[in-house]
Amino acid sequence: MSADLSIDFAGIKSPNPFWLASAPPTNTGDQIMRAFDAGWGGAVWKTLGEPIVDTSSRFGSIDVGNQRMVGFNNIELITDRPLEVNLREIREVKRKYPKHVVIASLMVESREDWRDIIHKVVDAGADGIELNFGCPHGMCERGMGSAVGQEPEVLKTVAGWAVEYSKVPVLIKLTPNVGDILEPGIAAVEAGVHGLSLINTIKSIVGVDLDRMVPYPVVGNRSTNGGYCGPAVKPIALHMVAALARDERVKIPISGIGGIATWRDAAEFIAMGSTSVQVCTSVMHYGFRIVEDLIDGLTNFLDEKGMKSVRELRGRAVGAYSEWGDLDLNYKVAAHVDPAKCIGCDLCLVACRDSSVDCIHTGPHPLPAGHRAPTRDAAIARAKDSGVNVTWVDWDECTGCNLCAAVCPVPGCITMADDTRGKPFESWNDRVAKGTGGA
Repeated sequence: MSADLSIDFAGIKSPNPFWLASAPPTNTGDQIMRAFDAGWGGAVWKTLGEPIVDTSSRFGSIDVGNQRMVGFNNIELITDRPLEVNLREIREVKRKYPKHVVIASLMVESREDWRDIIHKVVDAGADGIELNFGCPHGMCERGMGSAVGQEPEVLKTVAGWAVEYSKVPVLIKLTPNVGDILEPGIAAVEAGVHGLSLINTIKSIVGVDLDRMVPYPVVGNRSTNGGYCGPAVKPIALHMVAALARDERVKIPISGIGGIATWRDAAEFIAMGSTSVQVCTSVMHYGFRIVEDLIDGLTNFLDEKGMKSVRELRGRAVGAYSEWGDLDLNYKVAAHVDPAKCIGCDLCLVACRDSSVDCIHTGPHPLPAGHRAPTRDAAIARAKDSGVNVTWVDWDECTGCNLCAAVCPVPGCITMADDTRGKPFESWNDRVAKGTGGA
């Protein structure tokens, strides 16, 4: 039997952990029903509030090499459709898909506005509400979105109103545009909310039209900062999810958001403490169909690891995340170049020489007495036979920085081998405690 992908998020049951994030793909009931038909377990409805007027254009993106939309930027605001239309469609979606999750993302101003809209979406059948305290453009200038998320006391007050008025679980969507994600996260916990979702988009300028001398996305002859998302933001999102997941004060579930495009991304977010994951940019790029790969990939991974459910994966990597001062300073790896796979491009040699310790060599470069270079003889032999400029590594010069493995274009050619050689664990904090400091 395959692993069970179903989850329970603060009492909200979902057939799988894959939810659509509040964004253009969740703007209508028709979109969400098609997404559910494709396999998504839940959807966070595009933020409801006082309907707005959007600009044209409003999207920008960054390509890297042949890969499109590695980073994506938008200045789009909340829904531009009447609230009553959205409420009618929420009812229709929940009537047709009672076992799928519908979370209503909300953003309004006054206490009375929060009370009224919460009552309406709960009456319409929403399984939960997500307070949008993260939008970094347009709405924050009106005192909403990230303007609330960046002020923990204000966040705590508004979140408290939502907890008071809501009969369904309350999630807070946090902004990454803060110095320490713990401050708004803990404020939300103290307000009594039932879950956290993060990250919202990052305040950014995605580029400049150098012909018109206007930043992207161009609106007439002007532009403004937008919200950055897509695969490029995943490392930032993972860090912030992990920071909250390892804090003992955070006992509520987390919905991870930020650059999730593959099942492996999703598995990493879950391993770092997420219960559900929310996806947007990849759906805007490739459509709802990507959920098939997400489901198959995560199921196969859990089966291969002998895990019977998503619950067994959740938080598995959190314990290995610590402050720098608690890392083992005696742990050592050294670069190993497979002579049979090296194509002689010299990228590793140049990178090491210009940016690290110059421990990578070719040919009969002299090896100092007592130094080790496990692949030197094989590299020299292959170079002689093939004419390929095969590289090798002086392990006693190598600091194990990993740069060569990062730049190598051949998968599996450069690996990092354990060269600790039996030294006991000792961290910087251990050394400070013993009074030896950096010795």
